[in-house]
Amino acid sequence: MMMAMLDLMAVLWFLALWVGYTLFAKRQARSVSCLSFELRRKRNDWMQKMLLRDNKMADVGLISTLERNVTFFASSTLLILAGLLTAMASADKLSLMLSNVVPWATYSESTVQLKLLLLAFIFVFAFFQFTWSLRQYGFCGVLIGAAPDGRGMSDEDQQLYANRASKVIDQAGHSFNYGLRSIYFSLSALAWFIDPILFMVAAVVVMLVMKQREFHSKVLKALQEC
Repeated sequence: MMMAMLDLMAVLWFLALWVGYTLFAKRQARSVSCLSFELRRKRNDWMQKMLLRDNKMADVGLISTLERNVTFFASSTLLILAGLLTAMASADKLSLMLSNVVPWATYSESTVQLKLLLLAFIFVFAFFQFTWSLRQYGFCGVLIGAAPDGRGMSDEDQQLYANRASKVIDQAGHSFNYGLRSIYFSLSALAWFIDPILFMVAAVVVMLVMKQREFHSKVLKALQEC
């Protein structure tokens, strides 16, 4: 019973960190310089310059590259999900293997299936985020293809169109970030197979790594100076 309560606490702690950090990063990105904040400015500049270009093939090519990156992750999540479902069907063998690897812990078939189910939930969520990001990048391609000649527009109209187009790209980037964040947190969920306390510690470590990269990384400083 004590172990069951500890497992439940670990899952709730994990979900609280995942959701809490997502809300924190989203709120901070509105006013604090971070990767999302700086990329929002760069996307706006990109769309303004796109309106003044005769040939927009370079812009379409950039969107296509972003789509290919997202497609890779979406396909990978499906493969991982297939592997997790296969592992759930062989939970009895997996529990025996884990008992040999981690002799101080006890494993049952249902416990292993529950832990695999958490991983499956994470990757299902990631798949939906990646595919939604992919669709939004497709919308961005339409906006670039339908973009008017910026030289015949007023500065105000240029800014308005650039803001709206960059907002769509920004939303696609956010969905991609949510999917990546899910994969990062799934790595901490692997620690649950060893020990629930280690699971909670791993979730904190993953959160700190992501915070450092989004708010204090060298690439952020480079973006700020551009």
